[in-house]
Amino acid sequence: MKSTIFEKNTLSWIVIILITIVLLFFQDKWDWISKYPKELIVPISDWINFSMEKFIDKFGWFFLNISWLLSWPIIGAQWLLHSVPWVVIIFLVTFTAYLSSGLKLALFTLSASFYMVLIGYWDESMNTLALVIISVPMAIFIGFGLGVWGFFSKRAEKVIMPILDIFQTVPTFAYLLPILLLFGFGTVVGLIASILYSFPPMVRNTILGLKRVPDHIIESAIMSGANSKQLFWHAMLPSCKKQILLGINQSTMAALSMVIIAAIIGGTADIGWEVLYYIRKAEVGQSLVVGLVIALMAIIIDRITSGFALKSDKEKKSLEFFKNFRMNYLSLAIAGSILLFLIARFFVVLDDWPYNLSVWVSGYINDLFETFVKTFRTEIKQLKTYTLFFIMLPTKIGFQEAVSPFTWGFKLEIVHKVFYFASFFILSLWFLKNKKNNIFIFILLLMIFLYFGLTHMPWPSLLLIYSFFAWQVGRYKLALGTFFGLGFIVVVGMWPEAMISVYLCGIAVVFCFIVGTSIGIWAAHNTIVSAIVRPINDTLQTIPLFVILIPFVMLFKIGDFTALLAIIIYAIVPSIRYAEHGIRNLPSEVIDASKMMGSTKTQLLFLVKLPLALPVIMLGLNQTIMYGIAMLVIAALIGTNGLEQIVFIGLTDGNMGKGLIAGLSMAIIAMIVDRITKTISEKRSEALGLAIK
Repeated sequence: MKSTIFEKNTLSWIVIILITIVLLFFQDKWDWISKYPKELIVPISDWINFSMEKFIDKFGWFFLNISWLLSWPIIGAQWLLHSVPWVVIIFLVTFTAYLSSGLKLALFTLSASFYMVLIGYWDESMNTLALVIISVPMAIFIGFGLGVWGFFSKRAEKVIMPILDIFQTVPTFAYLLPILLLFGFGTVVGLIASILYSFPPMVRNTILGLKRVPDHIIESAIMSGANSKQLFWHAMLPSCKKQILLGINQSTMAALSMVIIAAIIGGTADIGWEVLYYIRKAEVGQSLVVGLVIALMAIIIDRITSGFALKSDKEKKSLEFFKNFRMNYLSLAIAGSILLFLIARFFVVLDDWPYNLSVWVSGYINDLFETFVKTFRTEIKQLKTYTLFFIMLPTKIGFQEAVSPFTWGFKLEIVHKVFYFASFFILSLWFLKNKKNNIFIFILLLMIFLYFGLTHMPWPSLLLIYSFFAWQVGRYKLALGTFFGLGFIVVVGMWPEAMISVYLCGIAVVFCFIVGTSIGIWAAHNTIVSAIVRPINDTLQTIPLFVILIPFVMLFKIGDFTALLAIIIYAIVPSIRYAEHGIRNLPSEVIDASKMMGSTKTQLLFLVKLPLALPVIMLGLNQTIMYGIAMLVIAALIGTNGLEQIVFIGLTDGNMGKGLIAGLSMAIIAMIVDRITKTISEKRSEALGLAIK
């Protein structure tokens, strides 16, 4: 029965390929094949703009009053942080870090916090921290409430989960504009944007944590006579404490990642604004020095919150010395703060760091950067040229247009075309003969895509190909979602820009997946490599996305190649981490059994470890794609021409409808890819009898 279905799928693919060839043949004669007719485009963006104008005219006063109300907590937090001497704040943060993970993290926190003082950006750092202090608790409160509601109500969960998908996949620039129109320019806009972006992880972790509460705990509480409130607060909630603390960790990190984006519309003298200022001035050194503040702040908060999340009740640390004096941690924190506060009154340097004692290293960084560029100017130019002409252009516009005397050194003649198609066709037939039908279809599709280019493929063909692939993976539900989602992009007139985004992000994802997975496998087998890779991954995930652009813009100027490198650097991390995690956490009995059967290291890797770790590695691919799309939006600042550019233009021009539709189109692509990769991973896990944790 399976072979029959398999043959039907192969036959269906052949029919789709034949339809594609026919459409390619007639696309010059039938304009609607290559470009969706303008007269049939649904003007949803105009409808949104009109509705938003009417809504603001009627209810704008209400949102401005909310904005005024929300500004006071931020003002209060800023006043408090600026009133307390820096030495007191560093003491409290360092002490918290010690309680979380011990001396090692405390020393790092002390050094990282003092770095903010030393470079002369303590006040700006406190303004950023004030935004985090207010936005994170609000996001946690909202996320926890929605998570509990979603757990107890299946109907609510069905509504909440798609909303979370939208908030996490729609580019932040897309929903900054409606917030800006409703709440006006200022810090509150950044606060609301941070909340909207950071509450979804809390919702997901709350629901997941409550679902994982063991049945015997619930049964024991009920048998003890606990009512519904006692069951929740005294039995279920303590049992899922770790998962909820991880949700707090992720929400905090998400809020920090919004700092610079919020600075675009917030206008606050914080670190985000400083980074933007130096990026606009094209100052590499100062941008990196200031951007490192956010990275360090993010690492500190990440380590502290994750440290508390990973501690169990039995692992709670105590300070025996202070126990002898019967002082608890809170008393110690208060006493230490008061003492340092009084000392700071006598020594001004501990309250207000003198300007002349600040360390300025940006000039040295600029000099090093300029020296590097001058030394490797030829190599830099060759790297950009070869990648652009031999990889990016063929993928985008196809070999038929990319190959020329100017790019490849020769003209694409008939003999080259015959050789190209014959090679692919013979290779595909070889796989068909060996009953590798999926690879047979893949080779044929690759032959067509590479020759004509992704952006020159007929939109009906791509709609058909993507939808049928979704049907193969997840059957009718996923296929219909894919068809109508991509169909929406077509009818709103965003298809050409969508394909440009897919082309750029696609190349980056393929590279990240191949190279990142290879590094992850290496790290899983080598502790030294793992120790080196981990802090690099941490830095890449916490450093602001804008800062990642700086060195690449300075090296390669603006353009698709610079955007590609920035996407790769940011999106490669999940592939590395998931591959290492998947290999390291394989069942030991399976590995031991394979070794006892005489498997070589190569056989063990390719025939045992990789097949078993594939579900986790596929989740890494899923996250790599999500990261790539997130970075793609930031790349709009350096000259890309896809959906991300429309989103950014919509923000700068005040065209909410156009920006929102483009952002929604990006979200649709992200959700389709998310569902497909997760379905593949789940099916593979089910086939192997594994559960992804």
